Amino acid sequence: MRFPEFNGKTVFVTGAGSGIGRAQALAFLENGANVVGFDIVGKGLKEIFQQYEGQFLFIEGSVSEKKVVEEAVQHALAEFGRIDILLNTAGVLDGYAKTLDTDEALWDRIMNTNIKGTYFVTNAILPHMIENVSGVIVNMASIAGLVAGGGGAAYTASKHAIIGYTKQLDLDYCREGVRANAIAPGAIQTPMNAADFAGDGAMAEWVASETPAGRWAQPEEVAGLTLFLASNAADYIHGAVMPMDGGWTIK
Repeated sequence: MRFPEFNGKTVFVTGAGSGIGRAQALAFLENGANVVGFDIVGKGLKEIFQQYEGQFLFIEGSVSEKKVVEEAVQHALAEFGRIDILLNTAGVLDGYAKTLDTDEALWDRIMNTNIKGTYFVTNAILPHMIENVSGVIVNMASIAGLVAGGGGAAYTASKHAIIGYTKQLDLDYCREGVRANAIAPGAIQTPMNAADFAGDGAMAEWVASETPAGRWAQPEEVAGLTLFLASNAADYIHGAVMPMDGGWTIK
């Protein structure tokens, strides 16, 4: 999928160390963008992105630490001069824990990464976008932000919050040149879901059988949708939540 318009633009991707975030980073690099990958773990990224030297910058850190986020954004601006697209992709699961099985530490870990982390990164980059009267934000929601069963109590709550935050974000700043949307993936085969494929893979097979499309998707498919949502072709799409779930939520 080619979008020449991304050539020379700068994309800031959280959760770029693996899964969907890594696929998004590669997709934009392949389309000529400068990419800043931000993640708590960067193992193996240097080798993966070595052909994009001068085009890719990795910054290690957690989205849940405000000062670290602000420093990362300043580093990115010093390196590339601007940030045109923000992909808030970093997130963690809660093991499908019900509320009575969710202690405060787990609740805080999920909320601090999934929703507060999105808030920290957005607020660090948004003023720059407003100053340029131009910017696109794509937040990573989940089918757990639309229906129950996609996660436990904390994860489901956090992804519902992401959807509400995305809608309000777009409403508040679209007249200032900033457009925000969210993607709600279903079963995507990433390291985050490795437990489903463990052992005999029975859980992964069950998920595929319960998905109308009959399979898991790959991170590259989510990256393709991200390219479209960030492109000029999607300029009239505002505050939308785009399910990418193989039909899970139509059941």
